[in-house]
Amino acid sequence: MAKRNKSALKANRQNIKRREHNRALRSRLRTGLKSIRKSLDVKDVDGARKALQSLQSLVDKMATKGIIHKNTASRYKSRLAARISK
Repeated sequence: MAKRNKSALKANRQNIKRREHNRALRSRLRTGLKSIRKSLDVKDVDGARKALQSLQSLVDKMATKGIIHKNTASRYKSRLAARISK
């Protein structure tokens, strides 16, 4: 718990909100990655391509906000694109 002054209490509230938002975004990322991998396992390349387009947007947003590192975002995108192109 934060100390009992106004600025510390407000900072604690902001941290809680930010943590929940970041957790939700990471969850969306992991779900998107799973769906693309699953569609590739079933040989649904068109579905994987459509899912990759929306996931790339999400990954880029997360990288610019600092939720994931920019190199991690690049790695996710390049590996998925390579798997889809095979």
